[in-house]
Amino acid sequence: MGSYFDGSQSGPFAGDPRTSGLGQGAGGGTPSGFLGLQTSSFTDFLASHSPGLLPGRVMPAAPGEPESRVPNQAIRDLPHATTIVAAVCDGGVVLAGDRRATAGSMIAKRDVEKVFRSDEFSGMGYAGTGSVGIEFVRLFQVELEHYEKMEGRSLSLEGKANRLAFMVRGNLGAAMQGLVVVPLFVGYDEDGGRGRIFSYDVAGGPYEEHRFYSIGSGSLFARGALKKLYTDGMSAGDAVLACVQALYDAADDDSATGGPDLTRRIFPVVATITADGFRKLPAAEAEQIAEQVVQERMTRPDGPVAALRNG
Repeated sequence: MGSYFDGSQSGPFAGDPRTSGLGQGAGGGTPSGFLGLQTSSFTDFLASHSPGLLPGRVMPAAPGEPESRVPNQAIRDLPHATTIVAAVCDGGVVLAGDRRATAGSMIAKRDVEKVFRSDEFSGMGYAGTGSVGIEFVRLFQVELEHYEKMEGRSLSLEGKANRLAFMVRGNLGAAMQGLVVVPLFVGYDEDGGRGRIFSYDVAGGPYEEHRFYSIGSGSLFARGALKKLYTDGMSAGDAVLACVQALYDAADDDSATGGPDLTRRIFPVVATITADGFRKLPAAEAEQIAEQVVQERMTRPDGPVAALRNG
């Protein structure tokens, strides 16, 4: 696949997506209906046929009604997901997220999942409006599966990042009304044999991040923790531990981020993506790592101390 900046793939750096994949019929004319939309992008197809089904789509107000049908208070009361962290490791990448969702100053849910498999070699987490984020996850999964079935091969990792960027940009109108969703996309680059991380803003993106990154309300604290804990070339196991430590630090300072809940047996969702594919850590394994972090914090509440000098 070409670079996602060269215009060869659908996305914010490509041509008009409404004209992509519109093929001619056998008689030379352009077929109508479903047969006229021979596109490898399910998002393009959905936008052409049923745009109201796209994530975050807010129906326009009728004449005489206020511009938005969704009251600001109603948007603020929707559950919002928070902190997601990612770190590149030896031979892949680790993605982890806390479990708390908030509605204003209230805890809406304690066991939300924000880390998902996109396809065999990629995954994503999201921060923002929970319902819209789930729609993004499901549509992106279908998007990648649809492309593979239509083209007989999977997208490159950059192509996947670009497709997700196009979807995020399509949600800009809803984001301006408060239905903001920001994903963090990670994957194993089969061509380069390494893990990669892509971040986004509400207008699309993508931006490739190096070594580690975090999004959400607790991202400032999580990223600060990873600056001290992360080392280049660390194993997947060490990267998982560093990510859980970072989530703990985020929960320690950010009220919207949830830490390990030992009484309810609720622990961070952690996944690794390597040459062996996407692997979500089993609940028992995630519990063991979280309990190790909590036990260490009993004697050192502020977490591990980074050495000031090497050697």
